[in-house]
Amino acid sequence: MNPPSPPAPPGARPVRSYVLRGGRTGPGQQRALLEWGPRFVLPYQAEPVDWGRVFGRQAPRVLEIGFGMGDATARIAAAQPERDFIGVEVHEAGVGALLKRIGELGLHNVRIVRHDAVEVLQHMIAPASLAAVHVFFPDPWPKARHHKRRLIQSALVALLASRLQPGGVLHCATDWQHYAEQMLDVLSACPLLQNTTAGYAPRPAARPLTKFEARGQRLGHGTWDLLFSRPTPPSP
Repeated sequence: MNPPSPPAPPGARPVRSYVLRGGRTGPGQQRALLEWGPRFVLPYQAEPVDWGRVFGRQAPRVLEIGFGMGDATARIAAAQPERDFIGVEVHEAGVGALLKRIGELGLHNVRIVRHDAVEVLQHMIAPASLAAVHVFFPDPWPKARHHKRRLIQSALVALLASRLQPGGVLHCATDWQHYAEQMLDVLSACPLLQNTTAGYAPRPAARPLTKFEARGQRLGHGTWDLLFSRPTPPSP
């Protein structure tokens, strides 16, 4: 396994798309890491990847940032075998959990990169090469002094938009209203993107309802989906 990110030069403080936290990797996840990791986890590399070679075919590619324990990722990949999915996550337990689901479901259209998503986007993903990007329930950092740590910021959104092909879609979801409002403002300000609806979008059927989300809905909590696309240039 690669470490989450290479050390920074002396005096530098790189921007991260995550914060590492402690967490236990269970025995089932450990077994999955050993059994399936060599096949489905790709080492970070500082150059564009030939994803057609990696997947053994040419297909629409979807990048997901921060897939957590990977249940939604596995369910989406199983329901859309015609697409290939690249999951980016730094936490070992989550990587192991998704690998376990890959083995259980016999999935062939998922690959994982355990590394900082910003560097993966900058170096491993070619411009205008993704059919979609998923950012589901990123850490909301609810305290005001921590809002600067939120993932959806203008610089990252510009990078994400540059990696979408024309017609590609950036799909974000959150269960924190204030974060949803920030997301809407930031995404709307990106010149490469346009909203596919007025304001927030209804949850697409393709995004599975998680157990955590369903519990929140029973308690009266809201969920906000945002779907922004990169417009297709007009024909000459």
